[in-house]
Amino acid sequence: MTGVQTCALPIFSKGMLYAHLNPDIEAASRQHAFILKSANWIASMCDMKREKCLLDLGCGPGIYAELFDSLGFKVTGIDFSKRSIEYAKKSAKTTKKKIEYYYQDYRSIKYENQFDIVTLIYCDYGVLSPRDRNIVLHNINRALKPGGLLILDAWTLEQYAELSNSQSVSYDNGGFWNENPYVCIKRNYRYDETNTFLEQYIIITEQLSDCYNIWNAAFTQDAICRELQEVGFEQFQLYSDVSGKSLLENSNTICVVARKVNT
Repeated sequence: MTGVQTCALPIFSKGMLYAHLNPDIEAASRQHAFILKSANWIASMCDMKREKCLLDLGCGPGIYAELFDSLGFKVTGIDFSKRSIEYAKKSAKTTKKKIEYYYQDYRSIKYENQFDIVTLIYCDYGVLSPRDRNIVLHNINRALKPGGLLILDAWTLEQYAELSNSQSVSYDNGGFWNENPYVCIKRNYRYDETNTFLEQYIIITEQLSDCYNIWNAAFTQDAICRELQEVGFEQFQLYSDVSGKSLLENSNTICVVARKVNT
């Protein structure tokens, strides 16, 4: 859920961090049992006879990154949530893990031929505009060593099959969006001509009114592979999710494993 436009990010990031760390919900990260299965599958995609360098984009508070470290990767994590990066750094220090974390927008990374594998998961790819997706893919391609792997996932159209333009209103006595009591006006919008979808949350407290716009694009197999191919990726392997589940027609996510052209 990094595709949020808001004027109250510090408040929002507190709820996001809690959602990341709760092992039983999927508001910001997948359930922790799935994450463990996913990390092991990602490691199985690599020849771990020697240490591999892994870049975890959108790393959040480091849940995946710490597992990757335990599996033998040399890990770098990047996220645009300062709160999550601070938590990840403290956790790594406590557990004595040598993970490098950076508070940074991954549209601005400048690595060159440094990583064996890059991950961009929990459908972060689809929150970016087409222009920003192209920028991020070029950044990733440049950061990978020749023959390196990119693993990303995204929503399919199945995820939004039942979504209609709608509005609902609810009240919460303090929760995800704000620690104080608030009214939440939720609006859904479909833009089928571009396979783009908007979840809009207007949060009203006694003192403030904030608007959170969560944009997501959905992809067909051809569309997502075409975007990767255009910036120099090849040898696409497609799965239903980032645990290696076989691709099914009715899957609401698609996972792509792509290789940087080995030149």
